[in-house]
Amino acid sequence: MIAAQNLQTDFHQEGYSRLSDTDLEDLEGRNGKSGKGKKGKKTLGEKLKGSEVRGRVNGHHQENDMENLSLFEIVKLGKSATQSVVDDWIESYKTDRDSALLELINFFIHCSGCKGAVSSEMFRHMQNSEIIRKMTEEFDEDSGDYPLAMAGPVWKKFKLSLCEFIAVLVRQCQYSIIYDEYMMDTVISLLTGLSDSQVRAFRHTSTLAAMKLMTALVNVALNLSINLDNTQRQYETERNKSIGKRANERLELLLQKRKELQENQDEIENMMNAIFKGVFIHRYRDVIAEIRVVCIEEIGMWMKMYSEAFLNDSYLKYVGWTMYDKQGEVRLKCLTALQGLYYSRELNARLELFTSRFKDRIVVMTLDKEYDVAVQAIKLLTLVLQSSDEILTAEDCESVYHLVYSAHRPVAVAAGEFLYKKLFTHHGPEDEGRPRRGRQCLNANLIRTTVLFFLESELHEHGAYLVDSLWDCASELLKDWESMISLLLDEPYPGEEALTDAQEAALIEIMLCAVRQTCECHPPTGRGPGKRVLTAKEKKTQLDDRTKITETFTVALPLLLAKYSVDPEKVTNLLRFPQYFDLEIYTTGRLEKHLDALLRQVRDVVEKHTDTDVLEACSMTFHALCNEEFTIYNRVDIVRSQMIDEQIDKFHRLLEDVLQEGEEPDEDDAYQVLSTLKRITAFHNAHDLTKWDLFTSNYKLLNSGLQNGDMPEQIVAHALQCTHYVILWHLAKVSEGSASKYYNDYGDIIKETMSKARQIDKIQCAKTLILSLQQLFNEMLNDLGCNFDRSASAFCGIKELARRFSLTFGLDQIKTREAIAMLHKDGIEFAFKEPSPQGEGGPPLNLAFLDILSEFSSKLLRQDKKTVHLYLERFMTFQMALQRDDCWLPLISYRNSLQTGADDDTLSVISGMSSRSSTRSRKSKPPAASKRKLPEEESSCSSSDVSMWVNREHSGPHTPVMMSSPHIVSTVLRDAKKLRPEQGYMGVYSMSNETPHTPLQQQQHQHMDYNRRGSGLMEDDEEPIVEDVMMSSEERLDDLNEGMDFDTMDIDLPPSKNRRERSELKPDYFDPASIMDDSSGDMFSSSDFTP
Repeated sequence: MIAAQNLQTDFHQEGYSRLSDTDLEDLEGRNGKSGKGKKGKKTLGEKLKGSEVRGRVNGHHQENDMENLSLFEIVKLGKSATQSVVDDWIESYKTDRDSALLELINFFIHCSGCKGAVSSEMFRHMQNSEIIRKMTEEFDEDSGDYPLAMAGPVWKKFKLSLCEFIAVLVRQCQYSIIYDEYMMDTVISLLTGLSDSQVRAFRHTSTLAAMKLMTALVNVALNLSINLDNTQRQYETERNKSIGKRANERLELLLQKRKELQENQDEIENMMNAIFKGVFIHRYRDVIAEIRVVCIEEIGMWMKMYSEAFLNDSYLKYVGWTMYDKQGEVRLKCLTALQGLYYSRELNARLELFTSRFKDRIVVMTLDKEYDVAVQAIKLLTLVLQSSDEILTAEDCESVYHLVYSAHRPVAVAAGEFLYKKLFTHHGPEDEGRPRRGRQCLNANLIRTTVLFFLESELHEHGAYLVDSLWDCASELLKDWESMISLLLDEPYPGEEALTDAQEAALIEIMLCAVRQTCECHPPTGRGPGKRVLTAKEKKTQLDDRTKITETFTVALPLLLAKYSVDPEKVTNLLRFPQYFDLEIYTTGRLEKHLDALLRQVRDVVEKHTDTDVLEACSMTFHALCNEEFTIYNRVDIVRSQMIDEQIDKFHRLLEDVLQEGEEPDEDDAYQVLSTLKRITAFHNAHDLTKWDLFTSNYKLLNSGLQNGDMPEQIVAHALQCTHYVILWHLAKVSEGSASKYYNDYGDIIKETMSKARQIDKIQCAKTLILSLQQLFNEMLNDLGCNFDRSASAFCGIKELARRFSLTFGLDQIKTREAIAMLHKDGIEFAFKEPSPQGEGGPPLNLAFLDILSEFSSKLLRQDKKTVHLYLERFMTFQMALQRDDCWLPLISYRNSLQTGADDDTLSVISGMSSRSSTRSRKSKPPAASKRKLPEEESSCSSSDVSMWVNREHSGPHTPVMMSSPHIVSTVLRDAKKLRPEQGYMGVYSMSNETPHTPLQQQQHQHMDYNRRGSGLMEDDEEPIVEDVMMSSEERLDDLNEGMDFDTMDIDLPPSKNRRERSELKPDYFDPASIMDDSSGDMFSSSDFTP
């Protein structure tokens, strides 16, 4: 199946460098095949007759007092180097290969979680299928846990150790043992049989082992191919010498070596054939998504490592077909595997047929409901774009372009990179001689392209989204303020096309959005988590950029306002720039004359415009400049006071004229009154104008309109609004001077409001309380920083408020049970939401919030404390449970508050991990007699009440404070994904889709008793562990995808034939029937696809 062809020099992988001529002499005969001869195949039992199980007493393990441990336990502990473990096993194999091989077989059995062991007696009298059936009977069916499916750092490390052990084993045996027709034949036969088991643990573990074994053999085949090429080259060189200089002995030696290498390569290919046809072709369509992921991940490695043999259509088709998988994680693995191939320009030529066949599918996947899949699909198309501009059509590119406006930032950023690569990275010969600055520079041309794209997208209100999407890849372009200003102010050169009015407006908006992103250093509203703690390097960059912005726009802004002063849209955006200035630079840089020019232009804009947006922008500009902390305050305050004096004097004169006439004002008088009143109202919103006594003037105006009934509606509206601001400013002054006077009355009002809110909806009220505490906590972080002292008055004040909130829930814990539970859930999620600013190993940013949350622990029922504690453990890593530093005290105290008064069997972090293997029960078994029952006083909250609450939580309307930010510009309507038992937390605490840390323990809720796993070890927790292993019927496929609204293209595949009627691969490599004839069922049933 795998043709041994000449390998190009660029295809050797990391860690496998090309061997020199002297490396191929093989003086020690390592490439020879020990014990090789022509003999028939034997069963496992025949090969292992007379073998006995023995402990490991060789080498390092004996020295480290580990001689009584099995190979599985040694690998699991991970205390010995894998190289040493493998070397010891090889030594034992050379001494007694039967017993060593039996130890290796039991290693794979134990890695599957089976407690049984294969004895030599079993091999003497049993066939392979009988041995596997015996191990299946000894498997613990009461537990769905097995090493590869168990959570926690220990088992995650074990998986890595297992994979490393297999790789090192093959590498150490590659010169002799793997060619003895005994060890590899036995292991491959065992793994192939286990991979066909109905027991998920056997199937999953053996598939992983077989795929890693295949990867290791691919490395061996690659080395053999390199050696064979070098030997052939040496042979040709020697043979081409003249007869007098030719060394016949060396020719014979090279000829013999080439023959041995060719035989070795043929045998390795036979092994890989056996694994590929016996394991991969069955399991890449397995019913379990994790198994399909393993297969796709490894075939991607084979194609990348040994492209000469594997990077062809007969293997690529499996990845292409699996892109239609129903599970997002499988589709995601397909895309990442392909990215490794498209990243190499040398491999692109071999992907042309695959690209033409599956390109449309990849384009559709950019709209995948799983955001991770969509992101990787866009990144893959970016790599395809880099390989050739002709592959993607204009329609293909446009389907990606509009994703820059997606509300999901990773999708938008990936689309922004695609847009940048497509439109901004191609430079022609005419670009070589362009100046570095000015409106004819290269950046100016790229800025024009950005403006044109923005206008053609017809989403002009979302310029901030476009800038944010391009920020990671084109920030230098977006920070080229000089080129942008030059395009707006400089006259076009002869023959150059000037910007249109719409293009100028778009450029000003893009420039403003870029300035905002530079100064605020966080994505726009609705995209991303909001503000975050900046690193020292980011803060320095922020300050430097802000200084540059101020120095640039203090000079240019007055000129821009003068040019566009009559255009409301442009001038409104331009007036927003000063709020991002570093005002100190006006003084330190001696730029007062530019400040005076700016103030003159703003006053001129106020006189020219009556548009509310423009006037409010002018008001905010003065508000930003009138900062008492800076020396320019007096200069700006004088100009502001003069301007307001003029407007108010004008308003009084106009009002006096209107009142004296006693008649309805004419249109000119009404316009003058309205425009002046608009200016005053706009400034009164941000500035305290109480000393001008506007209340009296507005009262007279409103009273006149009320008596005569002839006052225009707009004048009345603005007069009322101005009066409203007058009252607000007076109230602000009163509240500053005598807040304690109204404290009691205000407190009574708030308590009554809270009481009414709790009567309406207890859960939403609890969410509101915890949200208010979170907002106060965030404000405290902004003021004090992440390294604040928990004895600070601000933190103590929040904690005291939490204590008072807790008291409002009263003494009836049954009535408030659900609300308190939801409050703790939201609090825990908030505490672990943001990662540690100190990097990996540090406490989460909001961990101290658990200290505040502990004020509500006393309101939990005893059994609910245990439930909340288990939920908390989902967010904790093993290392967190061991921390005792001061920064971890909030977590320690909160855990203690949940354990105080709880059941005696409340699980600790460590015991929770160790007890996982026995927590899963089967449907067919009755509850254990020793299961703890709820006390009578706690049973008043019935399970039906909890069920009603759960249903309401999942299907009812969400509270406004918990709703996700609206997708302002959505790229595709993504329905909420319905959680299946293994995908969601079915209990009082509805789980979010994202978990920030490796969970210590996962539970399912059943009558408020959490002792069953929901980690997805089985497709349905109620099914027995023995199950069908292939998705061969429409009913099974429906069960697997129940509740899943999948938004991807379908492929029409024919029904499969029986697995035992397998035929060789067909030459038409993109004919789906060429592989759909090798199992008892397909993952894609033909009845499930659109014709």
